[in-house]
Amino acid sequence: MSGLVAAFGPFEPGLGRRMLTRLAHRGPDGEGSRQVADAWLGHRRLATVDLQGGAQPLGNDAGDLWIIGDGEIYNHRRLRTELGEQSFRTGSDHEAALRLFEREGLEGVERLWGTFAFVIAGEDGRFAAVRDRLGVAPLYWARRNGTVLFASELKAFDEDWRGEAEPFPTGHVWTPDDGLREWGSLPSGPAVLMRSRRPDEDPPEWVFAAIRDSVVRAVEFALIADVPVGAFLSGGLDSSVVCAIAARSLRERGRAFKTFAAGLSGSADLVAARRVANHVGSEHYERVYTADEAIALVPEVIGVLESFDPMLIHSAVPNHLVATLAREHVKAVLVGEGADELFAGYSHYAEIETGDELHDELLETIRGLHNLGLQRVDRVTSDNAIEARIPFLDIDLVELALALPPGWKLTSESRPEKWLLRRAFEGWLPDDLLWRRKEQFGQGTGMDEVLRDHFGATVSETDLERERDALDPPLRTREELAYYRIFIERLPGVDAGKSIGRFVEA
Repeated sequence: MSGLVAAFGPFEPGLGRRMLTRLAHRGPDGEGSRQVADAWLGHRRLATVDLQGGAQPLGNDAGDLWIIGDGEIYNHRRLRTELGEQSFRTGSDHEAALRLFEREGLEGVERLWGTFAFVIAGEDGRFAAVRDRLGVAPLYWARRNGTVLFASELKAFDEDWRGEAEPFPTGHVWTPDDGLREWGSLPSGPAVLMRSRRPDEDPPEWVFAAIRDSVVRAVEFALIADVPVGAFLSGGLDSSVVCAIAARSLRERGRAFKTFAAGLSGSADLVAARRVANHVGSEHYERVYTADEAIALVPEVIGVLESFDPMLIHSAVPNHLVATLAREHVKAVLVGEGADELFAGYSHYAEIETGDELHDELLETIRGLHNLGLQRVDRVTSDNAIEARIPFLDIDLVELALALPPGWKLTSESRPEKWLLRRAFEGWLPDDLLWRRKEQFGQGTGMDEVLRDHFGATVSETDLERERDALDPPLRTREELAYYRIFIERLPGVDAGKSIGRFVEA
């Protein structure tokens, strides 16, 4: 991921340069900025496509329309063909968004497929900020006295601006003339495929083939880059499926595939990841750490993560360590995020009894991903100057999964969580790994208990009773209060109630 800063309205460029400096970790491969009429654009680049010619801000031929962007536009090659390859000056995927906007205006945004956030500004006063439908690419904004600021992370804003900063809505575009409007949403109604089928019926084989083909296609798209691509491998179903596909695809092209794992010595994830790596034939690397190392890393991780939620921190610590390992070998990584939300992998889904209720719960979870699981993935990889790619959140795969009868995703004795996905990939992994029961990443790496016990002991029950109502919903545990104290020290000025996602039980 790269880092972007933009402003519309009265603005001091010195503020923009300070904001860009705080995003240096997101873009070690270049920095650029430009005043465009009433707008200011700044960019820190992590180069994964067109390493030599993709510097930003990127302008059109006339030099009167400019773009800065983060993330990937997956269908940029198809758009090049449709728009005329001869009109392109670079191999940058974001040039496709620029050319499309130049030709079709905001109507063209709906033709973009990928995980992106970008800002376009023209010398004629045109200005637009756009974020993808799932919010895979981060974007925050703050508004004050006629000035609107945008940035990839909360820490980019000056402290006196942070109280007004909040997540830019997913699937929306903002322009000075029309304000905020939705350009693309997720399917929200009931499933549309095979509605006459009973939940206990076995799906026809073409359903499993469609799931498998969609996942394979998404992984192969995610492998496209001008830099080495590897993967985080926990040994769980999601990352194992991704690695099996990627390793097979690269092997057919005569290329090796690198996988990375982290955990306490002897942790379940490390053991499983070794077996998966051996099975798929990847070049496997491990980061084995101690409990003391993990505990000492928490304050830094909270500042990187921009969150104090315990579940995120439990997984972010090993994620950060494995990202630090991966950056020595690759510049982009595939991750398994998203499969639990599409195929009902979390344990609390097992308590749901009807398909309609499960579908509603899955939709709500997916809509909240942008400032929970996706935020964790983005921050720990970006802090290590590598780009995360998330095949399970390819929009084609998302739409297919949400169109399936939700009753097929219900958990039972004969159908463990994510059984549709497991069945689709029978033969790709050993059965005991394919059907391994899910553990949260913090559990599999050994983090949950270590961090909960240590940080919970730093706060008394009296402290919790006195301070729990600092937020709404209230802080729940002594551990969460300990993290919240570190958070406000590391990110002073942030309005946590406005800008921070939390896993809060109903």
